[in-house]
Amino acid sequence: MPYIEALVPTIVVALVFWFVIRAVSNVDRSERAAEAKVDEQIKLAEQRKDNKSPKADN
Repeated sequence: MPYIEALVPTIVVALVFWFVIRAVSNVDRSERAAEAKVDEQIKLAEQRKDNKSPKADN
């Protein structure tokens, strides 16, 4: 029984650490996806702006 009592705090701390790292990883993944989406929208807006602006070909 003393072995279990000695290991329980370590296991609990390891599980908490794992949940925190997993949460940070998920937040980072969703932030990168949102940033990529915004970047794509900016590129599309710039392309539309370029297509609508009059060009001086002469």
